[in-house]
Amino acid sequence: MSEQNMSSGETLSYSFTENMKMVQNVAHDFAEKEIKPVIMKYDESQEFHHDIVKKLGELGFMGVIFPEEYGGAGFGYMEYITIIEEISRVDPSVGLTIAAHNSLCSNHIFLFGNDAQKKKYLPDLVSGKKIGAWALTEPTSGSDAGGMLSTATRNGKHYILNGSKNFITHGSVGSTTVVTALTDKSKGKKGISAFIVENNSPGFIVSKKENKLGMRSSDTAALTFDDCRVPAENLLGEEGKGFHQALSVLDGGRISIAALALGIAQGALDASLKYSKERKQFGRAIGDFQAIQWKLADIATQLEAARLLTYRAGFLKDQGKEVVIESSMAKYYASEVAVMATNEAVQIHGGYGFIKDFPVEKFYRDVKLVTIGEGTSEIQKLVIARELLGKE
Repeated sequence: MSEQNMSSGETLSYSFTENMKMVQNVAHDFAEKEIKPVIMKYDESQEFHHDIVKKLGELGFMGVIFPEEYGGAGFGYMEYITIIEEISRVDPSVGLTIAAHNSLCSNHIFLFGNDAQKKKYLPDLVSGKKIGAWALTEPTSGSDAGGMLSTATRNGKHYILNGSKNFITHGSVGSTTVVTALTDKSKGKKGISAFIVENNSPGFIVSKKENKLGMRSSDTAALTFDDCRVPAENLLGEEGKGFHQALSVLDGGRISIAALALGIAQGALDASLKYSKERKQFGRAIGDFQAIQWKLADIATQLEAARLLTYRAGFLKDQGKEVVIESSMAKYYASEVAVMATNEAVQIHGGYGFIKDFPVEKFYRDVKLVTIGEGTSEIQKLVIARELLGKE
């Protein structure tokens, strides 16, 4: 994203700061030099990019939004969005790794952990030495997170965790997982609690690594908990607060997915502009034809609108404001724009858009996840409508 893409208004005055320029340049150079040459290697093998994550940790990107006292970079959501967008413009799988690691597991511990929990777990997470996972979704409860079946029963100084989780990012490569489970079935979602679970705990089982359409080097796994003993001191906050905590975590997480969508759309636009100037048909560059020009104009205009929504949400988040509706709007619109952008990018490329030698093929496969992960587009619309109507 260029500085010219930022906007300001009388009510919301945000601009492309020196910090944002700096992290954009660092992220751009890293993506071009370290990620681009190995994109298809990791995509084809579905191997998790451990070596890239190590370098991301050294840059501070695995702890962007966390204070320096825990080893974090000490930046806000504006810088965070900039980093994710720039990385995702080259490889969305790596962008997703940064987003999930910062926004979910690490952020849940930061927001709701006590001092001892933060000091124990955050330094290794925000440095990238350890990878975090966040386990909310289950085989029978996706959008309906309140319908989860996993249980955690108190037994002396431990909770005994039983159940299963689905579609968990970093599920098989993580060292630390925040897991939600029912501590009181009779209370429904008000009986859900959250726990920090170390992945080497007895009874913690990686039951399946998923074989995915896109985001193939981003690890996704199913987990099973079979009488997994979790120290009582690993309870995050109070019993029964896990569902409320998860909703708060998702508010920030949706901003990161919106940023991921921006990166995908920008990558698709960049590739399409390049191809439109180079590809010739009927003796002219295809970019000279109105049909192609209109596609490019639509992508660029809707991408800019999505970018403004996303940075507005990030700006308000940095101001300490509630961003329930803003984050949902950003995530919903940016993700749908990204799907449109990649679809049109493949069409602009014609047959070349359908083969792996051109980047739009991968963008087309990767993009669909952003309309699903951390709440589907349909759920975002429900959240937005609920907030507009003032419903609980």
